[in-house]
Amino acid sequence: MTRKKNNRQQNFFTAIEIPEDVAFQLELMRGGLVCRTWVERDSYHITLRYMRDVKGHVRDELFEALADGDHAPFELELQGAGSFGNADPRAVWIGVAANTRLRDLQASQEATCRRFCLKPESRQFTPHVTLARRCRASVDEVQGFIARNNLSRSRPFAVERFVVMSSVRSTGGGPYRIEEAYPLVSAM
Repeated sequence: MTRKKNNRQQNFFTAIEIPEDVAFQLELMRGGLVCRTWVERDSYHITLRYMRDVKGHVRDELFEALADGDHAPFELELQGAGSFGNADPRAVWIGVAANTRLRDLQASQEATCRRFCLKPESRQFTPHVTLARRCRASVDEVQGFIARNNLSRSRPFAVERFVVMSSVRSTGGGPYRIEEAYPLVSAM
């Protein structure tokens, strides 16, 4: 595992990548709302656990500990649509079909982060792929977007690894860079 070192503040997080054909399907859903940031296809991902800005030996040891999990590959399917912000929608997303293995993987990463004294995640885990941020659409417009996309489903796709991604602090996130990749391997 080779890591590039730098002194810029970065946000680190674990994530699952979206296959190219599924990302293309998501990209076709863009539009129809006034949002300042539509996420680019190559930045689509499912965030598992934010780690914020961890540095030095803590980062190195944490990244190493993430490899210790015992998780077999599994399949995911994207399903449904939603938004964050309720009365003031700030982001729209496509959801993930219920999946016990995904939740187990996320819980394992949460436990690892807590062992390294990272603050517990304050939000409930809601697996999703963000399509747009900083929306300036009305609640009715966002509800219309959700209604148009709520029955959408992706093909099932294999999850054979998770990654640690980073982004330099910015509004709206991205661009993202893969820092580490961890294969999911069945225990024998």
